[in-house]
Amino acid sequence: MRKKPAPLSDEESELFRSAVADVRPLDSDRLPVMAPPPPPQPQKRQEDERRVLQDMLSDPEYPELLETGEELLFARSGLQHNVLRKLRRGQYAIGAELDLHGLTAAEAREQLAAFLVAARRRDVRCVRIIHGKGNGSLQRRPVLKGKVNHWLQQRDEVLAFCSARPMDGGTGAVYVLLKRAQM
Repeated sequence: MRKKPAPLSDEESELFRSAVADVRPLDSDRLPVMAPPPPPQPQKRQEDERRVLQDMLSDPEYPELLETGEELLFARSGLQHNVLRKLRRGQYAIGAELDLHGLTAAEAREQLAAFLVAARRRDVRCVRIIHGKGNGSLQRRPVLKGKVNHWLQQRDEVLAFCSARPMDGGTGAVYVLLKRAQM
């Protein structure tokens, strides 16, 4: 059972009245109606979309890497994108070079195979192969370029290859990234 509170003394009643003398009763006991908060804005997505739009409308950082349809590009599945990007930018040290100018297709294939075996034996990771642009051929079209493209894709030791930068031969040469030699 609950006890009844003791009645207030005159002094306590006077103290209470003086404490609440300035208090006014509320007009309503309901909360004021507030506008609902605005829906959340996907700021990160909007920032990403702005960046994509800006990238689409801006000039490329490396115009020499733009595809023109003549470039060769190949990478084994599982190769990291950054590795391929570094190869395309010519950021790997060229450990050996093979020039196939003036060779027949049979001679070029034989020399390419021997060159790759020798480079791998010396643990060279990146090589440049110059196949030419075909300016000296009868049709003024590259003869060895397509063959080199096909041959390199068949070689198990080749991880990736791409057309060289203009200063290293452009579409007349390729950078080739090789697997590490097995010990």
